Amino acid sequence: MTFVEAEIASQPDCWRRAVAVAGDLAGALGERGERIAVIGCGTSWFVGQVAAGWREAAGLGETDAFTASEVPTGRRYDRIIALTRSGTTTEVLGVLEATRGRVPTTVVLGDLDTPAPGLADRLVDLSFADEQSVVQTRFATSALLLFRAAWRGDEAGLADAAAAAVAAPLDPAWAAAEQSTFLGRGWTVGLAHEAALKFRETSSSWAESYPAMDYRHGPISIAAPNRTVWMFGEPPPGLADDVAATGATWVSDDRDPLVQLITAQRVAVARALALGLNPDTPRNLTRSVVLTG
Repeated sequence: MTFVEAEIASQPDCWRRAVAVAGDLAGALGERGERIAVIGCGTSWFVGQVAAGWREAAGLGETDAFTASEVPTGRRYDRIIALTRSGTTTEVLGVLEATRGRVPTTVVLGDLDTPAPGLADRLVDLSFADEQSVVQTRFATSALLLFRAAWRGDEAGLADAAAAAVAAPLDPAWAAAEQSTFLGRGWTVGLAHEAALKFRETSSSWAESYPAMDYRHGPISIAAPNRTVWMFGEPPPGLADDVAATGATWVSDDRDPLVQLITAQRVAVARALALGLNPDTPRNLTRSVVLTG
């Protein structure tokens, strides 16, 4: 078993631990009414998009999500929450350094023995979900469970559903498809982006992601037989029929979208293995992006 397969399988236990952490945060994720920016790079950016959607929908305050290199320097925030598994991502550390002493900061972190804790005012320790693999799976979803428990409070039963998703059989056609597109609405758009990234990272495969309502405004033109279109959450009326008319395979069900993401992770790994690739050593990638100069 590869590292990433073992880490995907460990998610139910990690989710339970993340929920326990969420119960003892004491303001680390901000107070009601605060204006918050959630920042990260790659997967952590997409996690931030999902979390920001949850906080605003819960009426807790205006919440934005940015990739760390594009945080608006002139915009005022009451708190910045930085997501970084490695604690060494150059762009994230740059934001923490630039805002130090001016804006309260919290870092949600996988590796404590890194520069990030010393640059943030508050630390949320998710080191139990850190990973050996380059590709993120359990750290990202554990961070999502943390935010969901803190900002939505509807996480009951998700870990058990995740365990079922880890064990469920996969349709071989999903991994065999030459191209996959992932769609979402509202907070699940971030999940769609993350699922597509997993396919690109893990199996060097062509994968795209869009808001579901925008998919018909051009991207549906690439839908065809031997290609899949995945929907996270409830689809817009008529979209499944529109995709079926192209000959592409429509993938959707009524499970919670976070649980659906586990299935997408597993299919990405299955595709990599079917192509003779090692998902633990993805092409052109390292565990953390550390820039010099």
